[in-house]
Amino acid sequence: DRQLRGRCSRQGDPGMTKFFLSLEDNLMRLFLQGNLASRLMEGSMKEGEELEHPWLNRSIESAQKKVEQQNYSVRKRLLQYDDVLNQQREVVYGIRNAAIHAERPKDIIFEQVEEEIFSRLENAGFDGKSAPGKTEIDHLVGWINSHFPISLKADELKGDFDSIAAHILERIKQAYAVKESVENPQALAPVERYVIINAIDHHWQEHLTEMEELKKGIFLRSYGQKDPLVEYKGEAFRYFEELMNNVRLQICTGLFRSASNLEVFENMLSLLSRSAKAVGPADEPSATPAAQRGPQTAAPANGGGDDDIQLPKVTVRRDTPKVGRNDPCPCGSGKKYKHCHGA
Repeated sequence: DRQLRGRCSRQGDPGMTKFFLSLEDNLMRLFLQGNLASRLMEGSMKEGEELEHPWLNRSIESAQKKVEQQNYSVRKRLLQYDDVLNQQREVVYGIRNAAIHAERPKDIIFEQVEEEIFSRLENAGFDGKSAPGKTEIDHLVGWINSHFPISLKADELKGDFDSIAAHILERIKQAYAVKESVENPQALAPVERYVIINAIDHHWQEHLTEMEELKKGIFLRSYGQKDPLVEYKGEAFRYFEELMNNVRLQICTGLFRSASNLEVFENMLSLLSRSAKAVGPADEPSATPAAQRGPQTAAPANGGGDDDIQLPKVTVRRDTPKVGRNDPCPCGSGKKYKHCHGA
């Protein structure tokens, strides 16, 4: 071993280094060429006598090369698995660091809002491939009005894809301008930064746990004649898309449900309500304005009138243990619960 030989003495000192290796060592037992040791030991040898031969030196060197190549292949394979998560980390932390160092993270928020609006329009059928149905339009209008207090109407979604997306984004920016007018200027940037970082940190931690579980079981794909690395990259990309979708959705949810204090939030509600009355009520009665749901957490429902029937409270007990998000689905599909009936 040239590395050990170079470390066992001071560099530059005259002399020689000599190593002894047992034939019972794992290196010799697993990688020694054929019956080389038996042929060299045909002559009578005393107990403890050393065995020297050029063939033996070459055989040991060849065995060391095989071991080093095997270890290198293992490290290279492990690095390929780590590169998958590292690329995802660069994207996520790029957004997070940009939000931390930006004076106004508003632009980053609206980039995520724009991507979410584009995705929702494509899923609803506004991408030109097929005409959207009334159900898809109503669902889209209801989702927009439940996340952004803009009182959007279904008849406003006319025109091509770009014009519809631009109109929705303009309405959202107008509503956000109302929020900016009542918010403390010094607190506006920290609130925007909180919306982004809170969304990323929450879902990134869950994503790391899912990726760790995926890496533990992905090697079983080799029993199905599939390359575990290729399967890992495919599953990791799908998990990453789900992560970014969840981050964008939480940013859209928290944009108008966060404020520096309760008084600012109430003033914003009042101004947005006046603006909504001036525009007119939304077509969908279920499209509750997003800001009216309260800052971050929804308010508990009030009790009914005197005529409501008061039912006795009964404690609900489970007959079976609760199914975890990463546990197999009880339906027997073989999928995780979160990707099957827990979706």
